[in-house]
Formats: sequence, structure tokens, C-alpha cells
Amino acid sequence: MPKTSAIQKNEKRKRLVEKYAKVRAELKAVLANPATTDEQFFAAQTKLQKLPKNSSRIRIRNRCSMSGRPRGYKRKYGVSRIQFRELALAGKIPGVIKSSW
Repeated sequence: MPKTSAIQKNEKRKRLVEKYAKVRAELKAVLANPATTDEQFFAAQTKLQKLPKNSSRIRIRNRCSMSGRPRGYKRKYGVSRIQFRELALAGKIPGVIKSSW
């Protein structure tokens, strides 16, 4: 089980991303628009840099929803490889069976 502080930090990042998503999208649209002037471009760039680092979506870490483990994450199921194996062997994931050949 990972430290609860790491899990809480990740949750805080998720809240920050939600809070600043609209502002960040507007500023990025200004930067991507080829019709913007240099002054507008640099003003938008400065505002974007002043936003909190953790408000960027890329800083969110995928974690297991059951154990909080950050590695071996199965994106389709939202759990780590260890939890996935336990759930699959218990028959709790529909359509997943242990293969043998």
C-alpha cells in the first residue's frame, strides 16, 4: 500500500486540473491561433506560466482505484496488475478468464 500522502497529493492535482481547465484551454487556444499578435501571444504565455504547475493534466498519475498503486496500472480496468489478477481469478471481471495452452 503506498503512502496516503502520495494518494492525497494526486487527488489535489485532479482538483486543480478541474479548477483551471477552462482558463488553460482558453490560453492555449490563443497560443495556437496563428492570427494572434505578438503582444497577445506573449501575454497569454505569461498568464499560462503563472498558473500552478499541478494544474496541468499531464501531472496526474494513474493509480489503482483499490490499492493506490502507481505502477502496473491497467487503464481499461482502472486497477493495478496485482488487483487485476486477484479480481480475474475470483471471476469478478466479466469476460476475463485465465488462459492455458
